[in-house]
Amino acid sequence: MRARALSRRPEVRLTELGFGAAQGGNLYRATTDEEFGSAVDTAWEAGVRYFDTAPHYGLGLSERRLGVALRNRPRDEYVVSTKVGRLLVPSPQDAHLRDSDGFDVPARHRRVWDFSRDGVLRSIEASLDRTGLDRVDVVYLHDPDDHWEWAAREAVPALVDLRDQGVVGAIGAGMNQSAMLARFVRETDVDVVMCAGRYTLLEQGAADDLLPAAESRGVGVVIAGVYNSGLLSRDRPPADAVYNYQQAPAELIERARRIAAVCETYGVTLPQAALAFVRRHPAVVSTVVGVRNGPQAAEAVRRSEAVVAEELWDALVAAGLLAAPPGQRDGLHLG
Repeated sequence: MRARALSRRPEVRLTELGFGAAQGGNLYRATTDEEFGSAVDTAWEAGVRYFDTAPHYGLGLSERRLGVALRNRPRDEYVVSTKVGRLLVPSPQDAHLRDSDGFDVPARHRRVWDFSRDGVLRSIEASLDRTGLDRVDVVYLHDPDDHWEWAAREAVPALVDLRDQGVVGAIGAGMNQSAMLARFVRETDVDVVMCAGRYTLLEQGAADDLLPAAESRGVGVVIAGVYNSGLLSRDRPPADAVYNYQQAPAELIERARRIAAVCETYGVTLPQAALAFVRRHPAVVSTVVGVRNGPQAAEAVRRSEAVVAEELWDALVAAGLLAAPPGQRDGLHLG
């Protein structure tokens, strides 16, 4: 599987398909250790070498499971990214409850926002302890939407120091929006950003702000949420499809079905096209897909390997189902 180096940190190379480990934290429902281990094994055998996790995912469970799954593999052969901004604070009084943030785990800890220098250092130290790794290759600020000043003035400089000391390989931010990510790219010294759901086959808002900024400054972009929380994950979206973690509006389901129909005429499925589309932009270095078990990992790899005709994108633009790139919105041919 091909890997791309970060322009600002060429020693950090991300495979074009990345492994999203949120399901390893029991996202929405329980996942067994065996299922998650099988997912990592399958992805590894297919050549995936980029793995993304976070303390937020299952209150540390994802980090612990990923560390176990990678423990006996050559450390220099893979890249791990984790995130800072939410400290996990013990909450024994709530241990009898379940986590309220979408993960099927006991609420033995609570998340506390902290983008201070001390918070960053404590978070990374805790992540290293949970994973058992000797280093973290990429560290993202996790969802700093309501904390721009705090994150930009304290967390980013702390990460820059750690990067300069060689403690981490590359730094950035991960969010479900593109506007603030573009601001991080323009105003801070980040190497890579993770954008979830805002650059997909269904919506391309990041093409107007984040992607041009990243390309001009040599910052890599990792795309997550490529299926828009599920709406683009099936060959034909069902009536109960999810978009942005909620029931998808009827008009969006219909639009996704129309996109799927055009894809079928070119011999590819909607999920295959969703993965292929985001990789076309030169700023995109990797696409992270969440997987829960071996079969899901195998399916993600199969989808990522599909060959998609360039003419498909022209057909979608002509049908009014895909926006032309910003520099080509005068009616010029795509390709």
